[in-house]
Amino acid sequence: MANFDPNDIGVANGNYFGLPYSFDESRIIIIPVPWDVTTSYRAGTHDAPQAILDASLQIDLFDVNVDEAWNVKIGTEPLNREIIKLNEKSRAVSESVINSLASGYGQDDLAKDIEKVNKASNLLNEWVRKSAEACIKDGKIVALLGGEHSVPYGYIQALASKYEDFGILHIDAHADLRHAYEGFKYSHASIMYNVLHDIPQVSRICQVGQRDFCEQECALIEKDDRITFFPDMEISNFLFDGGTWKEICDRIIDTLPDKVYISFDVDGLSPDLCPNTGTPVPGGLSYNQADYLLHRVASSREIIGFDLCEVGPGEDEWDANVGARLLFKLCLYAS
Repeated sequence: MANFDPNDIGVANGNYFGLPYSFDESRIIIIPVPWDVTTSYRAGTHDAPQAILDASLQIDLFDVNVDEAWNVKIGTEPLNREIIKLNEKSRAVSESVINSLASGYGQDDLAKDIEKVNKASNLLNEWVRKSAEACIKDGKIVALLGGEHSVPYGYIQALASKYEDFGILHIDAHADLRHAYEGFKYSHASIMYNVLHDIPQVSRICQVGQRDFCEQECALIEKDDRITFFPDMEISNFLFDGGTWKEICDRIIDTLPDKVYISFDVDGLSPDLCPNTGTPVPGGLSYNQADYLLHRVASSREIIGFDLCEVGPGEDEWDANVGARLLFKLCLYAS
């Protein structure tokens, strides 16, 4: 720490953003989760934690909204090699299932392979839960870095063992309210369905930016009063008619309880900011809209944790660059 200069170049020391803080002294711990077993369109997000780590060294450790941003103590858990191996093995099985379903096979025909994937997802969930619980017991805030959007389930379970009531701000192009999509109980498309049905401590899910969802999901949104919904078209129409982004943010924040978990799927942004994400959709938030909303939430609510998922590295560093900047902002606002 004595030799650390926040104005100097980032040095690859194994920590995100090249920060010098150890695990023990850090307030925020980044747990990378290299997992994309249930991704249904384009795989590759398992490489995001490493790609974002590499890109994070290019970020200036200064922020106009946070004094001495470099002094926010952010630590890093190393990549778990066993999870990497489990992902590789299980992804091969899930791709076989997905391709077979697309060829006309039914889920009953593929039950054995689907069960293999579900067992692997259970192992992943348990590892995430235990890792997060250990950090929470030490008084730390976890920044969970996917990987696909199924990975926060175990972390949200861990938070539910500490907090009796909290809400989720869910920024995403998708509602993620499908039941066992493609037969995978813990699908990336089922994370919020599972949270609603399994974790009663979550009293509110506020969904922002959604623009790709099915009829069943829409029916659930209308039926379950724990869900508040700010889809992309409604936001755009309001802005086109002369409303302001501040007014939208005020309405979003008004729906949230005092304690908030942020679940940020990067495809909630405009796809020019995340062209290699697993399931890109036209429309979405600008980077500055997302930053403004996150800062406003942090100014009026307690952020108890967050995840950032679905960054697809691609062939250049653009997606990872955007992901690294979002990760830094989330860490600063949660501190």
